[in-house]
Amino acid sequence: MESTLIYRLSDGLPLSGSIDDEKNPSLAELKKKCKLIILKLNPQTSEPRASIDSGSHTLHYLIVDTIIYVCITTSSFPKKLVFSYLAEISNEFSHVYASELSRPDLKPYQFIQFDSFISKTKKIYGDSRAQSNLDKLNTELVDVKMIMNKNIEDLLYRGDSLDKLQDLSANLKNQSQKYKKYAEKINFQLLLKQYAPVVLISLFILFILYRIIF
Repeated sequence: MESTLIYRLSDGLPLSGSIDDEKNPSLAELKKKCKLIILKLNPQTSEPRASIDSGSHTLHYLIVDTIIYVCITTSSFPKKLVFSYLAEISNEFSHVYASELSRPDLKPYQFIQFDSFISKTKKIYGDSRAQSNLDKLNTELVDVKMIMNKNIEDLLYRGDSLDKLQDLSANLKNQSQKYKKYAEKINFQLLLKQYAPVVLISLFILFILYRIIF
């Protein structure tokens, strides 16, 4: 990460920036190009963020409200890390200076003291371990999302199964009651078929005996 610059987009006024190696001619040339590009950008029609290649370097910018945040990096520097860095810079800058940004009497590099935050943040993101940590974090977030989805799917499936089991249990209970009544009816009919003749014969004999005796 070679340089960070913050401009007011409406007039290209530089508000703050990182302390860079002023003896680097290629970086000085890139800063001039950066100024020209910013003057051509339109807050209504331009892309809110973009990366512009320039030989071995890339110019990245992020537009938030009326402010544009620029970072110049080597072409191989990961873009997602750059825009995470610019987002953090923009959040802090807006938080600290939001009430002052619309002042008409702002001077160039009015908020140059913000360079201390830029330097600290740039050092963190410029560390090769930052990219590794970001990739690890993204991977962990994806894994957690997959785990959450899987847990939700398992829960839904389990709930669906429980509902089906409950319905099946209720149906079996109803069916068993029907079969029980049907079985009782069949048993009663079998008892009638088995003992009805004996009862009828017994009643007939009793009737004859009654007539004989009386």
